[in-house]
Amino acid sequence: MSGLDWQREGLIWPHREASRFIMAGGARWHVQEMGAGPVLLLLHGTGASVHSWRGLMPLLSERYRVIAPDLPRHAFTSGHPPQATGLAAMARAVAELNAALGIAPQAIIGHSAGAALALQLALDHGFAGPIIGLNAALRPFPGPFAQLFPAVAKTLLVNPLVPRLFAATVDWGGGAERFLWRSTRSRLDPQGLACYRTLLTHPGHAAGALAMMANWDLPGLRARMGAAGNRVLLLHGSADPAVPLAWAKETQGWLGNARLDVLEGLGHLAHEEASAQVAARIVAFLADEGQGG
Repeated sequence: MSGLDWQREGLIWPHREASRFIMAGGARWHVQEMGAGPVLLLLHGTGASVHSWRGLMPLLSERYRVIAPDLPRHAFTSGHPPQATGLAAMARAVAELNAALGIAPQAIIGHSAGAALALQLALDHGFAGPIIGLNAALRPFPGPFAQLFPAVAKTLLVNPLVPRLFAATVDWGGGAERFLWRSTRSRLDPQGLACYRTLLTHPGHAAGALAMMANWDLPGLRARMGAAGNRVLLLHGSADPAVPLAWAKETQGWLGNARLDVLEGLGHLAHEEASAQVAARIVAFLADEGQGG
């Protein structure tokens, strides 16, 4: 299934003027870039896109050169096979994109699964800078669920009708707004809701998210996590139902050099709800790390 059409669905995308397309690793990547200075790489989570950084990017670009791609098989990035959505494979693809862009990020900011991807880049590709995990999804599902959920996603993925059915059901349950509220407990602006509705109702994007869920190896990352020497800041919304705060506290202990800051009352998309608050925490952390812009 193909990605979204930039000349159709892309007309509503935030910061469209900051977008460009680049070939890397045989795929066509959609990338947004703002600002000048030390490079920050922003990695969104499963099922999202660069639109999730619409509030945060302009604030960070006042001090940094901020670069955000749509991850493989998500939104407007196309050309990757389903197996490229595994954690190690996606880290390799992002490393290829960095090489094509000619960048060496000073820090990586990852939301949800994007935080796991940042750690994989550290472990496999030598990234040694600070990592900021926003509502980081680093903990494998407990017990047998660790194997069950990827297996279910793989079963769904092999049926070509499933992504279309999933995309269609978003509106049956009351629309993207209700779906997002139930799953994230985050209140979003109309622009963000419009982008999520476009993504969630697109079969190609849904197939990409399912592929990522099916191939994600958090138990493998968990086994290696302690070897990552990066300084890590975990910013976590206290109301997040997708990645409970208790899980964030647990994963903090698995990392050798991590700090957990709680964002009271915010949900899984805290960086979209309170961009200014999150940006201030990030800038302060990077300044302490000697990565100030």
